[in-house]
Amino acid sequence: MKETTVQELKQLKDSKADFQLIDVREPHEYDICNLEGELIPQAEIPHSVDKISRDKKVVIHCRSGSRSGNMINWLEKNHGFTNLYNLKGGILAWADQIDPSVTKY
Repeated sequence: MKETTVQELKQLKDSKADFQLIDVREPHEYDICNLEGELIPQAEIPHSVDKISRDKKVVIHCRSGSRSGNMINWLEKNHGFTNLYNLKGGILAWADQIDPSVTKY
């Protein structure tokens, strides 16, 4: 599985790169804090495959990187995706290394 760091994600966001950011956490978690990604909770991924781009970089994240990693493995195995990147350390790493104002939970 390919990974990207929070520093690389910040560069993508700052440069206004054309990429998709997907948050696989639950709505109540998204309400606590988010990175302005598209919310597709983990349980909805199997029914939302058509919402995930195949022609640009897609960064998928969760709280720590575990759920997003599982979803990437599933999408690669069952739907042949090759453009997915797990955010290493998830939103917790973002809060620790990029933006301390992001609420940790």
